[in-house]
Amino acid sequence: MEMESAGRRGLMLILSSPSGAGKTTLTRMLLQKKELDLTLSISLTTRKRRSSEADGIHYHFTGHAEFARRRDGGELLEHAEVHGNFYGTPRAPVEAILAQGRDVLFDIDYQGARQVREKMPRDVVTIFVLPPSMRELRARLERRAEDNQETILKRLDNARHEISRWGDYDYVLINDDIQKTFEDLLAIVRAERLRRPRVAAGVEDFVAGLLREEI
Repeated sequence: MEMESAGRRGLMLILSSPSGAGKTTLTRMLLQKKELDLTLSISLTTRKRRSSEADGIHYHFTGHAEFARRRDGGELLEHAEVHGNFYGTPRAPVEAILAQGRDVLFDIDYQGARQVREKMPRDVVTIFVLPPSMRELRARLERRAEDNQETILKRLDNARHEISRWGDYDYVLINDDIQKTFEDLLAIVRAERLRRPRVAAGVEDFVAGLLREEI
């Protein structure tokens, strides 16, 4: 009997990190490992769609009025305003996936993680990814060649604030080697899937059968 498939309820795996610490790469690596069967949560946003983006794949794009309606109606697990645009996580699709015994992966910051934990504390596992040093974090941001120096300095300033919230998370990983960090991440996922509260419903019948067995 596979414990992971023993009628368990799915979990919400939240991965957070400052920009440049490796969260995006780790998220991609997790999703590419097909046997994990992870589903990436797709955020709702009022931001205008870029030409390279597809609605329903990168984001669910919507207007401000519709976003406000869903937020005020309690349809979002978490929400935030970033640079004048609103972002949020629709609750219904996440609930449907969890009920199937499958897991949902979130790429959100500490504010979103806190809101999700407040609403569904039993289903959440939070992981914070730290850079090995601020010097290395800056080097990674510069190697990406996506931002000017002013933006990089702003990201580094934001990173210090985000890093200070590491104590809010269940697990903390220092990403000085992406492959080792990924292996640690896999170990966390596998262990969390086997926690007794998550497998109890399926294991109860199995245990009852064990106790009825004649030796």
